Amino acid sequence: MSTTNLAATRVTTTEAPWVRWTLTAIALAFLLLFLLLPLAAVFTEALRKGAGAYLDALREPDAWAAIRLTLITAAIAVPLNLVFGVAAAWCIAKYEFRGKAFLTTLVDLPFSVSPVVAGLIYVLMFGAQGWFGPWLAAHDIKVIFAIPGIVLATVFVTFPFIARELIPLMQAQGNEEEQAAIVLGANGWQTFFYVTLPNIKWGLIYGVILCNARAMGEFGAVSVVSGHIRGQTNTMPLHVEILYNEYQSVAAFAVASLLALLALVTLVIKSVVEWRHEREMQAAGDVSPERPLVIKEAT
Repeated sequence: MSTTNLAATRVTTTEAPWVRWTLTAIALAFLLLFLLLPLAAVFTEALRKGAGAYLDALREPDAWAAIRLTLITAAIAVPLNLVFGVAAAWCIAKYEFRGKAFLTTLVDLPFSVSPVVAGLIYVLMFGAQGWFGPWLAAHDIKVIFAIPGIVLATVFVTFPFIARELIPLMQAQGNEEEQAAIVLGANGWQTFFYVTLPNIKWGLIYGVILCNARAMGEFGAVSVVSGHIRGQTNTMPLHVEILYNEYQSVAAFAVASLLALLALVTLVIKSVVEWRHEREMQAAGDVSPERPLVIKEAT
């Protein structure tokens, strides 16, 4: 490619320089005002009384219980959504059937329903006066004000993230490679693991990252079903609210800073995944425009 053509491909807009500089300045000012300054304020307030007070707030038993419950909830909800998301995306993208549009709408439902309403739904179903409440009480099974209710609420609000990452990706890839694999003698599991999964792995990882971030930061639905029992059913966001309401601002911001750190780590992982995906796509484009189909024999 000549220098002239290369320069031409880099020109994406024809606006005057002052327009580009103005738009850039507006974007940077917005990020500074609504993103960087709030994050800086969280860490500044958390360390206002020194590192000792910060560490003491994180070592407090209720804080540890909230951190542990948050991690447990994410560790259960994310794999469940991984299975449900892949199954829903596979069904919607690979098959044609009646009610497909309705199923797609159901996948998007948690995006439009308030998390508080989602929590109330589970209280209506599994609460003491709910549809299944008497049966659960008779069998000594606790859902509401216990870990199962927290997990159910978290699964509900995070369900669309993986499915919505995979559906357009699978639809764009089509069914040709899976059909070729079946013609070559692969069974369903072989087709999934050796053909479909490599094609969707980056979208899957990206969806898992977003799902995990939302699961750890969910407040509304979890607040309704948890009962706010300190040391038992409080996740990190709920523990921050309780500390702040009790005017323990340093402790509240210390736990909030840990949530912010988890968000920053998620952002870094997301950026690395996008970078790796871009590198892989560039390498595939440089080697060959078509990727060979490989089916491994079952052992």
